[in-house]
Amino acid sequence: MNRAETIKFIEDSFIPKKEFPIFKAGDTITVHYKIKEGNKERIQNFQGVVLQRANKGVNETFTVRKISGNVGVERIFPLSSPFIDKIDINKKGVVRRARIYYLRNLRGKKARIREERV
Repeated sequence: MNRAETIKFIEDSFIPKKEFPIFKAGDTITVHYKIKEGNKERIQNFQGVVLQRANKGVNETFTVRKISGNVGVERIFPLSSPFIDKIDINKKGVVRRARIYYLRNLRGKKARIREERV
C-alpha cells in the first residue's frame, strides 16, 4: 500500500462515522454543539446559513453564518468533530453556487435566499 491508501485505511478504521442529514450551501441549519465550561458540559445551538462545505472524508468542514446583534458571525465546524451533537435542517435554500461568499456583502431583504418547495 502506498502512503495515501494507508492514511485512508487508518482514517476509516479508527475514526467513528456520524450520520448527519444531507445539507448544502444555502440551507439554514441549527448545529447543536457541546461546550465544556470547567467541569460542566452544555449544548449550545448555532443557527445560520451554510456558506460552504469544504474537503472530503475526515477533514470535511462546513461554514455557517448568522447575524447576531447586527454583526455577521461565521463559524467553521469540522464534520467529524466529537463535539457536534446533532444537526437540524430548518430550511432548504435554492442557490446556484457551492460557495455563497457574496452573502457577506448583502444586508436586509437582499440577503434572503429563496426557499425550496417540497
